[in-house]
Amino acid sequence: MKATIGKALFNSYSYLEYRKILSDLLRDEKSSGNEQSKELTNYSSLNETRMNRLDKTIKIQPEVSVKLKELKGEYIWMVLSEGWCGDAAQLLPIMDKMAITSEGKIELKIVFRDENEELMNLFLTNKGKAIPKLILINRETGTALAHWGPRPKGAVDLIANYKKEHGQIDETIKADLQMWYLHDKGLSTQSEIIDMMIDLDQ
Repeated sequence: MKATIGKALFNSYSYLEYRKILSDLLRDEKSSGNEQSKELTNYSSLNETRMNRLDKTIKIQPEVSVKLKELKGEYIWMVLSEGWCGDAAQLLPIMDKMAITSEGKIELKIVFRDENEELMNLFLTNKGKAIPKLILINRETGTALAHWGPRPKGAVDLIANYKKEHGQIDETIKADLQMWYLHDKGLSTQSEIIDMMIDLDQ
């Protein structure tokens, strides 16, 4: 696992680098990832607008900010993502702000899922390649300590309940999920991730 993580880190990007790659692809009417379609490009375009908005509006809660700065260790957050992923667009701006707020305790690195299949296969969700997937790495040892994602619990429950009732994921629940994120304002994500960090930062 350590070799796989090291290889992925070598091919990782900062948040700003990731955003630039996605923007450059969109200028060529493409999305990231192995599969290309008009639908995926449209999702990517929508997600760029979404991330632009969240970059300006996301606020890290004061208590979360304090806990981030009080972390004893130093960590890398390596996140598996793709430009077409709606959940990633909602969550990466939060992770970026949390990393910045940590004042050097956390470094955010992003890798593309389809370019890092070996890594993705180590962190499946119910046997699926669900993203985004945040892998918490000890910076000193390069060891993976935990992982989180692809969604905060409230969003996971929303999808699971809809799928149980309707048998599939469709455009209705996708719209409902985006509304859930809008109303949550990143609070659940901040809370779940900082709780995970504190549990491991002993």
